[in-house]
Amino acid sequence: MIEFAVVSGKGGTGKTTLSASLAVLIGSKVLADADVDAPCLHLLLKPQINSTTDFYGMKTAVIDQKKCTSCDICRKICRFDAINVIDGKYSVDEVACDGCQLCMRKCPERAIRMEDSLAGHWFVSTTKYGVMVHGMLEVGQENSGKMVTVIRKQAMFIAQRDRLDYIIIDGPPGIGCPVNSTLTGIRSAIAITEPTQSGLLDLKRLLDLMKHFNIQPFVIINKYDLNPEKSAEITSFVRNAGYSIVGKIPFDEKVVEALSHGIPIVEYDSKTPAAAEIIRIWDKIKELLK
Repeated sequence: MIEFAVVSGKGGTGKTTLSASLAVLIGSKVLADADVDAPCLHLLLKPQINSTTDFYGMKTAVIDQKKCTSCDICRKICRFDAINVIDGKYSVDEVACDGCQLCMRKCPERAIRMEDSLAGHWFVSTTKYGVMVHGMLEVGQENSGKMVTVIRKQAMFIAQRDRLDYIIIDGPPGIGCPVNSTLTGIRSAIAITEPTQSGLLDLKRLLDLMKHFNIQPFVIINKYDLNPEKSAEITSFVRNAGYSIVGKIPFDEKVVEALSHGIPIVEYDSKTPAAAEIIRIWDKIKELLK
């Protein structure tokens, strides 16, 4: 079984479009959407949810009104302004609370306790392309990296149970906590970028992160023909860094058309230039993964 991720240093580079196409091309696999802050893989794969599980992030403070004497200590020491006073009653703003426990420790009446906070939900679903594990955090909630870990563990369990060959992770953009949780423990990842200055700078940061985790990167330039000079610069940088470009996907209006219909491009029209290149890219990566 081979687990790999599709990641990008910034949003909007075509990461999910590529992941959805790989879902079509690869037969024996389980899919995992690791972008739990703003997931969009479900828009193309249209999953039917089989099970929903609550996800609890960090603990937040709760004030017991029966014990509270309104001494005001908690409000004064809270660095996050999470203590509200309404009509003389003290309460905690769950969104503002950082779970530091200082108010609980300093409360002279022991009127404050820490409770699990419902931060979102994760799902196991069925798509026409296979099983998909995905999740969604509630607005303003944190711990996206923790939810990514839960999703990856469930995807691994399903892959082992069903003896599947691949785990495809559609990763979040950037290099933050959820990306770290996406990349930890895998051996290879597809890094997709675009021919812009920001695309190059973010690719550099992403490759540095992958080097830290000792991950083999497969670099793809999406819409490379929109800026041939920048594509050449990216290619030169990647090669000088000791890596290789495994593919260059051309700008293709058929991709926009396929997305507007909510269909992966390789299924919508496998002979269009972008789809043909994605198919060729997967054939190459498949050999490299072996």
